Amino acid sequence: MTLVWRHLLRPLCLVTSAPRILEMRPFLSRASWTSVTKLSLHTRPRMPPCDFIPERYQSLGYNHVLEIHKEHLSPVVTAFFQKPLLLHQGHMEWLFDAEGNRYLDFFSGIVTVSVGHCHPKVNAVAQKQLGRLWHTSTVFFHPPMHEYAEKLAALLPEPLKVIFLVNSGSEANDLAMLMARAHSNNIDIISFRGAYHGCSPYTLGLTNVGAYKMELPGGTGCQPTMCPDVFRGPWGGSHCRDSPVQTIRKCSCAPDCCQAKDQYIEQFKDTLSTSVAKSIAGFFAEPIQGVNGVVQYPKGFLKEAFELVRARGGVCIADEVQTGFGRLGSHFWGFQTHDILPDIVTMAKGIGNGFPMAAVVTTPEIAKSLAKRLQHFNTFGGNPMACAIGSAVLEVIKEENLQENSQEVGTYMLLKFAKLRDEFEIVGDVRGKGLMIGIEMVQDKMSRRPLPREEVNQIHEDCKHMGLLVGRGGIFSQTFRIAPSMCITKPEVDFATEVFRSALIQHMERRAK
Repeated sequence: MTLVWRHLLRPLCLVTSAPRILEMRPFLSRASWTSVTKLSLHTRPRMPPCDFIPERYQSLGYNHVLEIHKEHLSPVVTAFFQKPLLLHQGHMEWLFDAEGNRYLDFFSGIVTVSVGHCHPKVNAVAQKQLGRLWHTSTVFFHPPMHEYAEKLAALLPEPLKVIFLVNSGSEANDLAMLMARAHSNNIDIISFRGAYHGCSPYTLGLTNVGAYKMELPGGTGCQPTMCPDVFRGPWGGSHCRDSPVQTIRKCSCAPDCCQAKDQYIEQFKDTLSTSVAKSIAGFFAEPIQGVNGVVQYPKGFLKEAFELVRARGGVCIADEVQTGFGRLGSHFWGFQTHDILPDIVTMAKGIGNGFPMAAVVTTPEIAKSLAKRLQHFNTFGGNPMACAIGSAVLEVIKEENLQENSQEVGTYMLLKFAKLRDEFEIVGDVRGKGLMIGIEMVQDKMSRRPLPREEVNQIHEDCKHMGLLVGRGGIFSQTFRIAPSMCITKPEVDFATEVFRSALIQHMERRAK
């Protein structure tokens, strides 16, 4: 077991009580780094304790894994880091690699592990169901599906009470597109630039991130519109978004009247006037954009946009794949933070804590419109395993007050990261809500030009070397995405922010050289 726990013996545990000389300065210039880095560069933050002992790794060697991956798996490069991690085991907010190193997981499997890796209650329910019944398909009834449907429906407002169970977010959004078109008898669907709604042939039309676009035709009837990004867009400032942290860009808006929202609504109206038919099928929106780097819209924008869409005969779809199930803290669903009521809600990821599961929830009227046109069927959707796990996840969120934890710990973390934005010129923006946070890296705050990818990569690597795993997002991969499991604690946030600060100091040291 020495190998497993060798992280306890590493410099990772070293701390310093020496003062940070320049901590009170608003920005740190290159000339200042010598004095700072002598104290801080090689003293890594202390990793919080963990009482879990992982099993000893006894599977494939790392080089053999690389060979198999190269020969038999997709050539598309998706793995983080120059030397991808070979993960072995997880426990709540912690991950362990094949060498026994421990990591604090602040990306939770791309915003998926909602209540913690291998949560004891979810594990026990899964094991019990595994020994009872795996699969039937919907041609037979089984209690886990009906129990789950009742629990999920109770968490949604009227008239969102009809549930279609599927297996992934892309599949859920595929079905929502079909519903919108079947109900409206129209084809055009609008989504934001920077939106990610899936990577299936159908949803690629809605997804507006360059890396997910093909030269071949696809996604017929999907139209992009300007993303109302109050940091990177042409309008927005210090009163616009629903977050404890606002942009440093100032605006003259009154607290109850957002001029940026009005400007972006004019752009939305322009899309309706020029790019789609007089009658449309619908409008897709993430309450907060995930893949694009946790982008928030001006307060009130979605409410007004929904009214405009409905006036054209369209339905409004909230993509809660990343924002749902209490992650945003103040509300259980992201759409509730905008004071809106969608016609269709899609959900996945956190719904099953990592088990393949997703759902589309809609009104009886829209559900009937689909049923009249299509004998919709899904072999694996609503299987006993997924539904038993989904019920356990809902119970854990309630029993352990995880939504409340997301609010309290998330706000604490946002404010701590905001201090780093005030300290470092290359941290352009800190934003988000609850436990969905974005840290956008820039060359300088005035231009807001993205920090070059190779520099962001190195900061990312440095965080990993100190035991912190974070995600990436943004059109230029310039934004760090922070979305830990909702069981995270304040001491772990303290560790994460200290690691990130240390990585920024190391980056400025490299720049100075």
